[in-house]
Parts: sequence; C-alpha cells; structure tokens
Amino acid sequence: MSTTGVQTPTLKAGKATTLVDLVHQLGPAFRERADEHDRTDTFVARNYEALREHRFFAALIPTELGGGGLAHADMCEILRILAQYCSSTALALSMHQHLLGANVWKFRKGLGAEEMLRKVAANQPVLVSTGAKDWLDSNGEMKKADGGFTYSGTKSFASQSAGGNILVTSGPYNDPEQGWQVLHFPVPFSSPGVSILDDWYTMGMRGTGSQTVKLDNVFVPESAIVMRRPRGEFHPFYNVIILVALPLIMSVYLGVAQRASAIALSTARKRVNQHHPHLVGEMNNSLTAAEVQWSDMIRIANNFDFDPLNRLGHEVLTRKTNVAEACIRTVEKAMEVVGGQAYYRNLGLEKLFRDVQGARYHPMQAMEQLQYSGKLLLEDQETVR
Repeated sequence: MSTTGVQTPTLKAGKATTLVDLVHQLGPAFRERADEHDRTDTFVARNYEALREHRFFAALIPTELGGGGLAHADMCEILRILAQYCSSTALALSMHQHLLGANVWKFRKGLGAEEMLRKVAANQPVLVSTGAKDWLDSNGEMKKADGGFTYSGTKSFASQSAGGNILVTSGPYNDPEQGWQVLHFPVPFSSPGVSILDDWYTMGMRGTGSQTVKLDNVFVPESAIVMRRPRGEFHPFYNVIILVALPLIMSVYLGVAQRASAIALSTARKRVNQHHPHLVGEMNNSLTAAEVQWSDMIRIANNFDFDPLNRLGHEVLTRKTNVAEACIRTVEKAMEVVGGQAYYRNLGLEKLFRDVQGARYHPMQAMEQLQYSGKLLLEDQETVR
C-alpha cells in the first residue's frame, strides 16, 4: 500500500490478486534471507525457486500461449510490493519480466515471438539481459562462421546471471556489404564457451547475482539472430524496451523508498522531536513525486498497447530520471528522520539506502537522458506540448 495515499494501478481480480497474496505469503521468508544474501554477496536462489514454483516467470505471457496472462501494470504492482520484502529478488525478477514483456508486445503486434513465449511458459527458464551495458554500440567481437557466427566478449551487470538459463545479448559485426551492425541473439548458459565470473561485489543490490558473463568463441546460429540494426544508432525497438522495462524496474525502487518511509515513520512516532514534522513532510513530498510519476510511466506503457514512438520513449525516460531521484531523496530523508539509529544495520535503512542508489544507473542515466530529451525537444516539433 502507498504510504502517501497516492493511488497505484488497480489489480484485476483473479490471477493478479492471487499473485499479490502469494507475494505477501512468501515475503516474510524472503525478508529473513535478504540480510544474509547482502552479507555474503550471494544470489537469492531459494527465493527464485519459490517464485518458479508459483509460475511468476510465466505470469506475463498471454494465457493462449500457456502463461498467466498478467497485465504489465499488475506486474509493476507486484514488483513494487515484492521489493518491500527483498529488493534484490524484485530487481532480478524485473529483468526477466522486461525481456518477456518486450516479446509480449511483439506477439500482440503480430511481429512473432509466439514460439519463444510458449517455451518460456512451458519451462520457465530465467532470461538474462545484457542490453543496459551494451546499449547502442554493444561490445565484443563477432566473426562469420559456417551456419552462423562466433562471438567473444564479456557482458557485465548481467542481473540473475548467477541463476540464469538463457542470455539475451548482442554483438557488433562488420558486415562486408552493410557495414557495422549489431546482431541480437539468445545464448543458452549451457553453451560451450559461456562462463560466469565471480565479480558481483557491490555497494547494494548484492543478492541480484549480476555477475559478468564471459563468452569465448561461442557459436551463434544464423537462425538465432532475432534483430539486426545499424551500430551506434537509436533503433525504434529501443522505445519498446524503454516503455516496457523502465516502469517495471522503477517499481522496485519505489518499493524500496516506500519501505524506507514506513520504517522512518514507525521509528519516529515512538519519540517525536521538534524537527520531525518538517523532515517527514519533505520525505512525503519526495515519495509522492516518485509515486505519481511512476504511475504515469505505467499509464504511458498502457499494458503493451502503444506504438514505439520517440516521443513516448522520451516521456518515460524523463519520468525514470525523476522517479529515480525522488526515490533516492526519499530514502535519504528517511535516514535523516531516524537520525543516528539509521546508521545501524539492524534497522534496515542502511541497506535500503545502499540498494536505492542503483536507481541512477539504469539507462539512460540522468545526464544522458537530459541530453537525449533536450535534443529531441529542439529537433522534433511533435514532442512540444
């Protein structure tokens, strides 16, 4: 529940409310394990087992393809709630869900993805994205081979890679006729040449298992290439990813901020001092700003019913920056409300403070977003309100 009273997306009766009930049932055990994963830098594997048992990894897939048929807005709400129990579990899960969501959009637009979605619905493999770090240029080296390509490179910030099954990635290829391209393709983690480095030792979100994945001369069949695009250029499909992924990801950080606010209020009410009302008011304003713009991101995504327009991508990116900054401010104010006690790990605010910092690093980062949006507004009259 929102701590400020701002209305969040309404869950549809049935499967969505059932999954929310399950989150609340599973959540206490997730929260108990969260501190241990944070201390030991270990992936939330047991939480993932529980989520798979209850088919969370197939929840977004349309029912006619064997999935749960959950709406995008409902999954955002589920991730927001889950983050208040274990932020690492929620963030890792959001990465799987945004890959699914992009393919649900394709399926609904008649652009394919049916086979892929049916396989995920049947087997619930964990999908791992490398798109954030790759962005427009990608990295590594692709070479032509009989029947396909070979790829070598490293992919960092690969959330859930510690428990992943399929890597959804890309590589640059200098086509003899068309020049530099980026090829997008999936790679099973079981493929020869794929390994996971032990390097996820970070400030926060330590349980996400976001290790670097190393690929050494991995064969990629021609049939596995799902998209080709010019290297370094903004492709329209990025607007699909932006509209689907960022509301899901920012749902997690909103949940972190709401949890921090709740802890601060509960602690401060036990011994109110003269500065508390003002500080709590500031915390409330920041949290309200995050909640309102998060809700608007979900409105723009419109449950996968949108066209991949630059204007819509710009609008979601703008709100992402604002939501990230507001969530970080909220947790900072929560620390200030509590005072010195917030510095102790046992209260939980210290961990939330570290975890919420990750909000700023999801693309586009603030400076890049400001540059992108400013340029678009100057060049495209259609984006003018």
